[in-house]
Amino acid sequence: MEFTALHMTSLLVYCIIVTFTPGPTNIVILSGVCNFGTKKTLEYVYGATIAFVILLTGSVMLSSMFMMAIPKILLAMQAIGCVYMLYLAYQIYNAGEANLDADQAVTFKGGFMMQLVNPKVILFTMTVIPSFVMPYDTSTVGLSIAVAVVTIIASLAMMTWVLFGTIFKEFLQEYQKPVNLVMSVFLVYSAIMISGVFDIFKG
Repeated sequence: MEFTALHMTSLLVYCIIVTFTPGPTNIVILSGVCNFGTKKTLEYVYGATIAFVILLTGSVMLSSMFMMAIPKILLAMQAIGCVYMLYLAYQIYNAGEANLDADQAVTFKGGFMMQLVNPKVILFTMTVIPSFVMPYDTSTVGLSIAVAVVTIIASLAMMTWVLFGTIFKEFLQEYQKPVNLVMSVFLVYSAIMISGVFDIFKG
């Protein structure tokens, strides 16, 4: 079956919706620009991008294995990711008080680690190409192009949040404490959502 323009459109729409909407990584990016500046936050973005590429490439190379292991991977990542996001929420809340730990969180390593423990990113990278591309095109060239396109979209999404933070930096700094509080609440909300707590109650 041929990979058509309609399939490409579906892939692009899905990628844009997932990567541009608020999530743990984007929230930390916005807070990082506000508290530590654009240059510092770009380190975080670079780390997040590298981790994203690794996860995305891994899903293509080991698609069938990852598909079988996804439930177990997500279970572990839900626990690890929840704790890590709660930790970041605490650091962001106290960022205005010269908190060195918060400064260290907005680094290349911090961005890299966030992607590796973020179930939303793991699930997205492990399913987007196997679901939207591989049923129609399994050639090396086709898959390489797909990885490049998805990576570019994800990078643009993160850079958009950097740009947003840079443009509104003065406003965000003027109301730093309330902004930090809001960002922290969003991260706590993300942590709760990915923890699987609500699924337990539904069950």
